[in-house]
Amino acid sequence: MPDKMILSSDSHVFEPPDLWTQRIDSAFKSRAPRMQRVGDVDHLVIEDGQMIAGIGLISNAGARFDAPETISDHASFDDVHQGGYEPDQHLRDMVIDGVFGEVLYPSQGLFYYKVADPALFSAICRAYNDWLAEFCSADPERLKGIAMINVDDVADAVGELERTAKLGFVGGMIAEYPLEERRYDHPDYEPLWAAAAALNMPLSLHTATRRVQSNSALGERKVQDASRRATKAFLPALSLCDMIFAGVFERHPDFRLAIVEFELSWLPYVLTNMDYTYRERNEEAMYRFKGDTLPSDFVAQNVYLSFQEDDVGIRLRDRIGVDRMMWGSDYPHSESTFPRSRVVLDSILQDVPEEERAKIVCHNTAALYGFDLARISQPPAAHRGAAE
Repeated sequence: MPDKMILSSDSHVFEPPDLWTQRIDSAFKSRAPRMQRVGDVDHLVIEDGQMIAGIGLISNAGARFDAPETISDHASFDDVHQGGYEPDQHLRDMVIDGVFGEVLYPSQGLFYYKVADPALFSAICRAYNDWLAEFCSADPERLKGIAMINVDDVADAVGELERTAKLGFVGGMIAEYPLEERRYDHPDYEPLWAAAAALNMPLSLHTATRRVQSNSALGERKVQDASRRATKAFLPALSLCDMIFAGVFERHPDFRLAIVEFELSWLPYVLTNMDYTYRERNEEAMYRFKGDTLPSDFVAQNVYLSFQEDDVGIRLRDRIGVDRMMWGSDYPHSESTFPRSRVVLDSILQDVPEEERAKIVCHNTAALYGFDLARISQPPAAHRGAAE
């Protein structure tokens, strides 16, 4: 695809180690998340010194191609691509990868959805959002920010969504699965869905953001960890069904939801079973839609899926909907397609007609997040200096 534009609907920044210690509200300075080196390994630490995660899997782009045996939780900040935290280098890395624009999510921030104190978590979100706004200002046509949003307090979530919209963000990231006692069918969230629709700010369910309020520390790995990873689409599927069966999208037809980094091939099964449940189990407490509308119709109208390289999902695109599919590189994480994104795309999309391919790798993302393709039709190097 040497002459074709591609956009990444799911790339990441890598927050500097002192982001929160320097930027968080003064009331939370003593409790700010930080990076702590233990031996030659860096860990993310919160509150009372609990280690919440290692940084290996979110830090070392290209390792899967060059040295897959080195991929683990154990890494140091020295392994992080400079482009993760410096916007000029980030733009140069985009040139290397042949990517013309990116939608940006956090790296460390994904794990902070586990922070127990809602007030502290909201302060973490605000500090990150302020930093990301500055990062994206280096080239706002190409770098589009997604805000971290805490939905524990819906009024606070709406306020932060409104604030970040004014800062130029193109969407907000909420927990892939909220607190169990208040899942996304709960009426408390109505102001958030309405605000997201009114602001033209799609909300995202991104992997690794379950809201558990546990401050869970790193511990010995178990079989269950592998099982959770292998079945991770289960959580956003529940959240999606809760929204649809509660009538969220019928009440808010302009609200759009992106399900990010869960691949594609799980969706046809869920679509079939949502429709079956709605038709055949209508005695259950579900919202009843107008006319002949089915749950799958709302997915076709309101829901987008960001994937990385799901070749099975590509073959199922007629059921998923080509207009709902958006590719993402996952830069700069260890499992990302950087710096071989175009090679990967050529492989998994080799049998896809050109018009469909253009939607999947570019036009759907551009439409959802407001990329002006005419303004970014030349690589960043055209006005920032050639990549080295």
